[in-house]
Amino acid sequence: MLLQQLANALTLGSTYSLVALGYTLVFGTLGVVNMAHGAIFMAGAFVGLLLAEVLGFSLPLAFVGALIGGALFGGLLEFVALRPLRRRQSSTLASLLSTIGFGIVLQNVFLTVYGPESRSFTASLATTPYRVGGVSFTSIDLLILGISIGLMVALHFLLFRTRLGKAMRAVAESAETASLLGIDARRIYLATVMLASAIGGIAGMLVGLAFAVQPAMGVPYGLKGLAIIVLGGMGSVPGAVLGGLILGFVEVMTVQFLASSWRDAAAFTLLFLLLVVRPQGLFGSRTAGGRA
Repeated sequence: MLLQQLANALTLGSTYSLVALGYTLVFGTLGVVNMAHGAIFMAGAFVGLLLAEVLGFSLPLAFVGALIGGALFGGLLEFVALRPLRRRQSSTLASLLSTIGFGIVLQNVFLTVYGPESRSFTASLATTPYRVGGVSFTSIDLLILGISIGLMVALHFLLFRTRLGKAMRAVAESAETASLLGIDARRIYLATVMLASAIGGIAGMLVGLAFAVQPAMGVPYGLKGLAIIVLGGMGSVPGAVLGGLILGFVEVMTVQFLASSWRDAAAFTLLFLLLVVRPQGLFGSRTAGGRA
């Protein structure tokens, strides 16, 4: 039973990690908490649902569509809500409020078009459980794990082995210095927001496959994504991954040994206790902005 719950925690935590990665990429590079990320997560799920259920695309193509859809919504966010304020050298609070407004508008657009009802994917995967060493996985569990781990590895490669990743890290360290070295910070900002949103779109479709798709689905995952980046350290990619896994473990074990109604309380109690002991998070720094 314990091994099964650990497997369940790994599946849930990997999804949380994907959501948190989108937050931490934007914060680490732009220094802004993107409060629209939950809405973009939801939008990616709806794009995948539209492609798979209405247009009849295969699930792999629907995933590609969710990725592209998330990236496009992220680009729209950058041009509409972030870049104009950056040009005016507005405060971080102004950018935060701007992303909140963008997220509310996006959620209400999908609410108006699709209504509040939950929708499920019928382009199904086989639900026959697979047993590995006494631990049972469904095909959706394996898909979530495979895609999540694959995206994390690909993101690590991009950040540390490509010119774009090196430019992103340079801009995160100092946009002014990076500009003096010939890096176009505006393009890096756009690429970062689109990349983070693409990951969010994929995460949204994974959650939609496992559960259901509806316009408010991004709210709880968005809040937990924020909790995770605080838990792991603001701007820290390893912190986002580890924080998501920890949160998934705490929730699964709370449901197993207490009750499902306690899962959120246990998760945020953990966050509170950690912040008392280590305010900067697991991998955060004590420098201004908390980037790592």
